[in-house]
Amino acid sequence: MGKVKIGIIGTGSISNMHMAGYNRLKNVEVVAACDISEERVKEFAKTYNIPNTFTDYNEMLKMTEIEAVSVTAWNNIHAPASIAALNAGKHVLCEKPLALNAAQAGEMVEAAKKSGKILMVGFCRRFGDNAVALKNIIDNGDLGNIYYAKAGCLRRWGNPGGWFSDKQRSGGGPVIDLGVHMIDLIRYLSGKPKVVSVTASAFHHMGMKPEVKGIQKYNSADYSEYNDVEDCAASLIKFDNGMTLFFETSWVQNRKEDRLYLELFGDKAGAKMEPEFELYENKYDYLRDSKPLLDPNGSSFEHNFVQEIKHFISCIADGAECLNPAEDGLELMKIIDAIYQSAETGHEVIIN
Repeated sequence: MGKVKIGIIGTGSISNMHMAGYNRLKNVEVVAACDISEERVKEFAKTYNIPNTFTDYNEMLKMTEIEAVSVTAWNNIHAPASIAALNAGKHVLCEKPLALNAAQAGEMVEAAKKSGKILMVGFCRRFGDNAVALKNIIDNGDLGNIYYAKAGCLRRWGNPGGWFSDKQRSGGGPVIDLGVHMIDLIRYLSGKPKVVSVTASAFHHMGMKPEVKGIQKYNSADYSEYNDVEDCAASLIKFDNGMTLFFETSWVQNRKEDRLYLELFGDKAGAKMEPEFELYENKYDYLRDSKPLLDPNGSSFEHNFVQEIKHFISCIADGAECLNPAEDGLELMKIIDAIYQSAETGHEVIIN
């Protein structure tokens, strides 16, 4: 089999992580890139020596040699671009979140089924060494029945502005941006239970705080100070296996420091994956804490993307079973939708 030829749709910052993965693989060639900004796509193509550039993904998808695409554009482009690519007979790796909402995600899943092509969602954190190790431990039965979980991704200041803070393009703020990873990890690690109810609150008090000085800031490529998304949110999510998840997230919050945490509690043992990997057990009638030894670089941002891209290409070239099927992205979007609905209505949302 020759090289798998790839097209990139969207050349913002996250596309560089996809290129970090593709450039490491000898059986891959990125042959085209597309962005609504001609200046940006040409600069991207120059950086990575990509021969073809487009400002319309429909035109790029006419290239018969392209076998697969990465969709790394704004969230509101994920569904139309992925569906167009699937209809054109291309495999798709779509960045998270899969779509703006569950309805769009459902359309994407159906398009993938009709095309017979792979639609993989970009849950890159599943490929970190810490997630792989904890999944093995859980699948081995070491935690027993997991009945409760806690996860949070909290920033004191971290609103990127631009499309991120424009709900029409992003779908929301930290819930759909940061929450996607944390909630997916809990579902994935615990065997992919289905959500049955969500109770949530979202807050809109802080805004972007663009006047803040003295800290490093990440701004989107199309930075503006327009903001109509939540500052922070908290939710209680219940699943059909009896597990309850407490989840919280923020972009802007008056707190001392940023915090990332993920914990699962079973009837045999408990585990913490973030901020460091620990296990809490009862053995030989003693309570015991342990820390598995892991490569500190094995869960880095770039490592996770490289492994994700490697898996995507293996699915295409070797027929490997996709670990991040689109159906997982659809289930996640049902939860995200319910969080926003509950926060807006002030009531619990029941999901059939």
